[in-house]
Amino acid sequence: MAKRVLIFCLAYYPRFIGGDGVAVKEITDRIDPDDIEFHMITLRFDSNLPRVEKIGNVLVHRIGYTRPNPSMSDLKKSPLHYTKAVFQISAALKALQLHRKYKYGAIWAMMAHSAGTPAALFKMFQPKVPFILTLQEGDPPEYIERVMKPFWPLFARAFTSADMVQVISTFLGKWARRRGYRGPLEVVPNAVNTKHFSQTYPQAQLDELKKKLGKKEGDIFLITTSRLVHKNALDDVIRALPMLPPQVYFIILGIGPDEVMLKKLARDLGVASRVQFIGLVDHKEMPKFLHISDIFIRPSRSEGMGNSFVEAMAAGVPVVATQEGGIADFLFDATRDPEKVTTGWAVTHDSPEQIAAQVQEIMSNPSIVSKVVEQAQALAFEKYDWETVVHDMREKVFKVVL
Repeated sequence: MAKRVLIFCLAYYPRFIGGDGVAVKEITDRIDPDDIEFHMITLRFDSNLPRVEKIGNVLVHRIGYTRPNPSMSDLKKSPLHYTKAVFQISAALKALQLHRKYKYGAIWAMMAHSAGTPAALFKMFQPKVPFILTLQEGDPPEYIERVMKPFWPLFARAFTSADMVQVISTFLGKWARRRGYRGPLEVVPNAVNTKHFSQTYPQAQLDELKKKLGKKEGDIFLITTSRLVHKNALDDVIRALPMLPPQVYFIILGIGPDEVMLKKLARDLGVASRVQFIGLVDHKEMPKFLHISDIFIRPSRSEGMGNSFVEAMAAGVPVVATQEGGIADFLFDATRDPEKVTTGWAVTHDSPEQIAAQVQEIMSNPSIVSKVVEQAQALAFEKYDWETVVHDMREKVFKVVL
């Protein structure tokens, strides 16, 4: 008989998906439902969505305030603005209700700041049910701790009452220890669809996209796939452009609250014509943009792990990044990490000058770039493929706990 695991996840398919939701689906879809049957409590948001629905290997139970077909901006308005806070308590109450019916073999919280509090509250009333806590936060721990102050006793308890903590980087593992967790800890990173990002395209399709973006012979495209937020430091890339040759352009895939500020910065620095804000791009189309670009860049000020970097590595694009947070687990620089196989070019955060220097280094050394790209791609396939990650989750986390 299959064991049942109840997942706490703030948002899930089909709308408003974050990295935690993507990870849940990729993992649960690859686990035999005869071995583990997954249930989930998540926010509903959209009144058109059913309260209960089977999605893949997950029976989804939706709760919280709703409105018909809400947009992203609606999430910041009443009543949806408050539903994330209400989730911290209501999800625990819903879990206790469901547990009486389904008798879960374990609970699994996706991210401490989103789901740790309701999981810890459930654990207080059901101490014999094992509790798995996954950490894959991208924001700085100090920021998360400030945000969670209203729920601090329960938030702190999410770490100390967990029976197993799984983290996507050694950086987040250290955070768990600082927060008082003393039990077994497994580093199992997020993965990417390496085959999807390494696929090849007919040259005609690539030429069509180049034409659409205005890429001419000799142009160098820096590209990023990022939320437009402070932590991703896209402002530093724009500040680096005046130090680079005029044929170097910056292509930004993504949206976010910093867009107006970034556009103004580009105008003020006289490089607005060299920065393209593409907006959201379908995941299916993203590899095509990477394949027509020359350098992936995101000089993050903080990062839990950063799937976008590994996606670029899988696509065979050289990567420039900081080594903040979880990036240090896979981006190894020839100068800073001489004992490791080089996989990218590192910069210090808040350093446009270093960004410009590393871009120039890549432009000037094609033979070195070719070798580093090959090494980075090999690492992506070896360590960050979903089949590898799911195997580790099944063997090192679920089997141990259940």
